[in-house]
Amino acid sequence: MMRFHKACHRFSLSPLCHLSPPSPSPSASLFLPPKLSGFSTLRTRRFARTRRFSGNPFTTSMSSRSASRLRCLASVCPGGAEDGGGSSNGSVSASASATEDDELALGTGYRLPPPEIRDIVDAPPVPALSFSPHRDKILFLKRRALPPLADLARPEEKLAGVRIDGYCNTRSRMSFYTGLGIHQLLPDGTLSPEKEITGIPDGGKINFVTWSNDGKHLAFSIRVDENGNSSKPVVWVADIETGVARPLFQSQDIYLNAIFESFVWIDNSTLLVSTIPSSRGDPPKKPLVPSGPKTLSNEKKNVVQVRTFQDLLKDEYDADLFDYYATSQLVLASLDGTVKEVGKPAVYTSLDPSTDHKYLLVSSLHRPYSFIVPCGRFPKKVEVWTSDGRFIRQLCDLPLAEDIPIASNSVRKGMRSINWRADKPSTLYWAETQDGGDAKMEVSPRDIVYMQSAEPLAGEEPEVLHKLDLRYGGISWCDDTLALVYESWYKTRRTRTWVISPGSSDVSPRILFDRSSEDVYSDPGSTMLRRTAAGTYVIAKIKKENDEGTYVLLNGSGATPQGNVPFLDLFDINTGNKERIWESDKEKYFETVVALMSDQKEGDLRMEELKILTSKESKTENTQYSLQLWPDRKVQQITNFPHPYPQLASLQKEMIRYQRKDGVQLTATLYLPPGYDPSKDGPLPCLFWSYPGEFKSKDAASQVRGSPNEFAGIGSTSALLWLARRFAILSGPTIPIIGEGDEEANDSYVEQLVASAEAAVEEVVRRGVAHPSKIAVGGHSYGAFMTANLLAHAPHLFSCGIARSGAYNRTLTPFGFQNEDRTLWEATNVYVEMSPFMSANKIKKPILLIHGEEDNNPGTLTMQVISSIEITEKK
Repeated sequence: MMRFHKACHRFSLSPLCHLSPPSPSPSASLFLPPKLSGFSTLRTRRFARTRRFSGNPFTTSMSSRSASRLRCLASVCPGGAEDGGGSSNGSVSASASATEDDELALGTGYRLPPPEIRDIVDAPPVPALSFSPHRDKILFLKRRALPPLADLARPEEKLAGVRIDGYCNTRSRMSFYTGLGIHQLLPDGTLSPEKEITGIPDGGKINFVTWSNDGKHLAFSIRVDENGNSSKPVVWVADIETGVARPLFQSQDIYLNAIFESFVWIDNSTLLVSTIPSSRGDPPKKPLVPSGPKTLSNEKKNVVQVRTFQDLLKDEYDADLFDYYATSQLVLASLDGTVKEVGKPAVYTSLDPSTDHKYLLVSSLHRPYSFIVPCGRFPKKVEVWTSDGRFIRQLCDLPLAEDIPIASNSVRKGMRSINWRADKPSTLYWAETQDGGDAKMEVSPRDIVYMQSAEPLAGEEPEVLHKLDLRYGGISWCDDTLALVYESWYKTRRTRTWVISPGSSDVSPRILFDRSSEDVYSDPGSTMLRRTAAGTYVIAKIKKENDEGTYVLLNGSGATPQGNVPFLDLFDINTGNKERIWESDKEKYFETVVALMSDQKEGDLRMEELKILTSKESKTENTQYSLQLWPDRKVQQITNFPHPYPQLASLQKEMIRYQRKDGVQLTATLYLPPGYDPSKDGPLPCLFWSYPGEFKSKDAASQVRGSPNEFAGIGSTSALLWLARRFAILSGPTIPIIGEGDEEANDSYVEQLVASAEAAVEEVVRRGVAHPSKIAVGGHSYGAFMTANLLAHAPHLFSCGIARSGAYNRTLTPFGFQNEDRTLWEATNVYVEMSPFMSANKIKKPILLIHGEEDNNPGTLTMQVISSIEITEKK
């Protein structure tokens, strides 16, 4: 009889960070987000107590450690619905009351983890950093560790794939910052004493922090607690020189509507703000009697296949409620107090000023809505306005998109990826599919990229910029002589980079890079971008003395068989010649290039004036940031953050390699507790935590990803917390599922899964660090799916399993899952044989199934775990 333990609780999921070709940053500042330890984080200060097993925090392993570290330029807007920031307004008493003891005895209620884990989880996080547009100041955005359960348990509306806190009129469970401090970056590389931004109400929750383009002001939103609830957000501005903050609006009745868009700087003294319409009344009331039965009909000739999307609109009342919360009134607000409403109230989803700030690109959703797809597929208008709100023209009105094929690389029909050129005053560009959005269609070209001015002359047609046979993936702009266009195709893992001359129709495009996206050893890196005076980001051209070549900087992860060795290359775009001008320390440290800092001047950057921001860390030293200046390569460390968990500062870490029985080389990171001596301590209980990945070739699957010198980031759900309990941790052992040529990876999923796990277990047992009868397996999402499968098909390897937020019955996701785009009816045997639910009778070892009650992942709906528990309990 299997022993199953139930633990359902609410926690927020951080979205995956999809790394794409470099594109101009939407923000006028450089933000360094805190390093996250995985795809998702358990946002509870207390952990669920189960009947016979205490719920414990773990983190997801990623196929590439670098992906989770978020080494990218990004706007720090922790107000995103499920962002990785967070705070805590309170704590739980270490001693339980009599009532709590009774609850614990019954397997209900909550319980604090052991002190050695609690001390790590509750350790104050380091602040996030934001550099001013001129790179002369650093903003420290202060945070708290975790929010209390009361914040996570707040009522929410689930509408059209969006979760809304109706009281605040924001996304649910928004993380926030608790304070702002400014440091001047002094010429010697040190920081001045902190100047705190004052005037912020006590306990104010700060979101959407944005610099003005001239760096003289900050804009942000604030919520305050009132009667146990957070208020609706109000827009504030702070003067950088004085450090004094104040509300932007003189009226206390103008609130931010942050469901989709918040605000943007139009110029250095004016913001365009998405506000709650002043004429809005009370929310619509749910009818006591429905107007009729709920019906869904598919009378189209084309078959509509959609994933198991969650939180969809259920009826017209839901549609009215979505309109109520999502509708905004746009308001132009100047720092001098001038306020002007522009446009009509609508469901605005994006507001993008042109490079010269003379125009606005405005997107909005409208009816008819859908009951089978989320709002991202609702009808969508994209319009061009002047910066003062005058309508110019409509670019497109995309119809409801319920029929996007499930095949990878399928897209919406019509104009998409509409943006402003970063190097031109007011020029638009976009892509249009030529295959009807269906990746299974064979057509050439597959995508066409167009370009047009904001206000074209009468009869002026869009200019064809480039034609692509793969799927369009973005553009990095430089000037009229240089831009890079990216395209890729998932099925073949092919990715290509084109060099084009946007201002010269007589110059033919040429391929710069043509490679496999999963071949990390051949990755040349990404071009570094510099900030323009307009606040956009363009490819940085580098000028070498007495050299007329066209040089750019390529920033790469430097994957090698010994681990990642990040680099910076000076690359001649015309000849392809490279010169390595910087490389990470290989022996002890892991360093990366974070951003280009010498970007204030227009035109080419001189090599001798080059300045870059780098990070540096080791196995035992947490990340610090430094400036490196040419030509002397002088290094100036600008941060000195304390070690976040000194009790684990001397943990042991090793990147190990071993081989699967079919010859595929595998990699894992082995962590051992501080002071562990195998000769004295013997084998330890071991936790094996992983996440499978799909590959098209054995060679690519065998490549090493990550660095042995990276600092061990331990988040609130990290498996590494078990080091404090004297466990050995095998983190991220590669579980490649390979489908070469015309073969599909999942056709032999179970066999490859078991073979990879066997190789990993044999290796840690051979090393003498893991007790063969005390090895647990665990994972999150697809890792949870892996866990249940391994307990069913390889019971000899593991003593128990921990499966968090997984899916176990693939017939409940009949239109594809993970990277499988065949339907249940096209690959019935695959769906059945991969489902551990179908082999539940084989599971004899204990398994802890943990699932968020409010999970809205389309691939891991909560009924997956409930049905699994019910079936196995009846067995």
